Amino acid sequence: MSAPGEPAAAPRPAPSVRAVALLLGASVALSRVVGYVREITLANQLGVGSSSDAYNAAFTIPDVLNYLLAGGALTVAFVPFYTRVRRERGDAAAQQLFETVLGTTAALVVVATCVLFALADELVRVAFSGFDAPTRALTARLSRILLPAQVFFVTGGIVRAVLMVEGRFATHAVAPVVYNLGIIAGGLATGTPEGFAWGALAGAVVGPFALPVADLLRTHRVGLRIDLRSRDFRTYAWIALPLMLGLSLTTVDEWYEKLFGQALAVGTVAVLGFARKLVQAPIAIVGQAIGVAALPTLTRLWSEGRTDELERVLSGALRAAIGLGALSAAFVFAFAAPVVTVLYQHGAFSAEAAARTGRVLAVMSFAIVGWIAQQVAVRAFYAREEMWRAMALGTAIVVAVVPLYVFAGGAYGAEGLAAAGAVAMVVNAVATLAWARARFGGPRLGPLARSLARSAVVAAAAAAAGRAAGGAAVGALGAEGRAAAIAELVAGGAAFAAAAAIGLAAVGDAETRATAQRLAGRAARLARRRR
Repeated sequence: MSAPGEPAAAPRPAPSVRAVALLLGASVALSRVVGYVREITLANQLGVGSSSDAYNAAFTIPDVLNYLLAGGALTVAFVPFYTRVRRERGDAAAQQLFETVLGTTAALVVVATCVLFALADELVRVAFSGFDAPTRALTARLSRILLPAQVFFVTGGIVRAVLMVEGRFATHAVAPVVYNLGIIAGGLATGTPEGFAWGALAGAVVGPFALPVADLLRTHRVGLRIDLRSRDFRTYAWIALPLMLGLSLTTVDEWYEKLFGQALAVGTVAVLGFARKLVQAPIAIVGQAIGVAALPTLTRLWSEGRTDELERVLSGALRAAIGLGALSAAFVFAFAAPVVTVLYQHGAFSAEAAARTGRVLAVMSFAIVGWIAQQVAVRAFYAREEMWRAMALGTAIVVAVVPLYVFAGGAYGAEGLAAAGAVAMVVNAVATLAWARARFGGPRLGPLARSLARSAVVAAAAAAAGRAAGGAAVGALGAEGRAAAIAELVAGGAAFAAAAAIGLAAVGDAETRATAQRLAGRAARLARRRR
């Protein structure tokens, strides 16, 4: 490491955004597969009822703590600040910044966790007044089990931020897989909501925290410095403050589903939760992977004054994200019912619950493109450390759409809440892109619109081909129930993939086509290795 005041040692060449996005996308895909096993276990053990409502609702208070203490935002805010300090003042100053932020934030989150632990009963009573007394008691009990996990999510986020600046994404990729495995283990061991919650806590300790710390210890010290008066910490807090105080629809949409859903029919919160877990798969695989991969590169380009290249990288990432998002949305919409049947319809999860969840999932699919575009577009602000503007826009939209959720939920139930989320998410993404264009001169909206139009044509044709092939297979086999759903997915999925490949080759956007080809090539290489 360099001495204080000396410039940082030349970093090793950074991996490309596309290469990192492919790594993270593959890891998220694996995590989602494990996550589906988790959801299948939940559905099988708890079904759709008061216990599953309580389990889903129990994450609300811990998630609010994570959000307010910048759990996810720690990475977003820390990457550009740490990069700037390291470039301007050297490795020693960056190390001190890391230790101060890690220790001080850890102390703050421990205090906040203790306060919410003590207030859990009252908070649940206020937030979930639509639950009956036993369900509220269970929700509070589960919330207390889950709350300490936020200490490890938040501090682990800081550690992973340093690893990201170093170009090391492996533990970032593995962490969610380990977390989901912890939940599965806890649920299988006990078959109770409490067991799932204890598994989530254990998974949070190991995956998001212990593994990144072990990785970072290979090259850095991991010390703790508690200093609220530190100038660097105050500067960091100012950068992170808008992300702590502001609201983002990508987070608040889930809160709205729970808060407004708990006043509707029993099982509504659970149905929305099960559908949400499924729709989050393409959002995470595409949007989260590209967004996380792009941020260090965009930050570096901005710090070096290479704004033209920054806009080129951002535009390419957005075109790929929007194109793949359109294909993902079409697949989810076309096959929502058989996917839910195959994954969830076991044990206590009835056919009626599967039908309800499938309808909600189909509606949620319309949020996918907007959600993915938002996750990437907002990096244009984060890379420039303009968190205030991004969060001001996000907060304004979160407040403005409340009447939409109230009306749609009251009129159309779970499907209405899902539709409100889809409309709000598209509005949020368009507004973010438009403001980035007005503020920074990019990304240019014309190429993005053309990319979306091309991908939408391909996606619609692929969905039509998939539905036709799936229906034909079910009819030919005379299958029913889960057997019919499996036949529809196999035949329809193959037809969807073939039609999508042909469509992308014929009229698809170049960036989407190149990314899809790399994904297919990597999948083929993995398949050959396993033979």
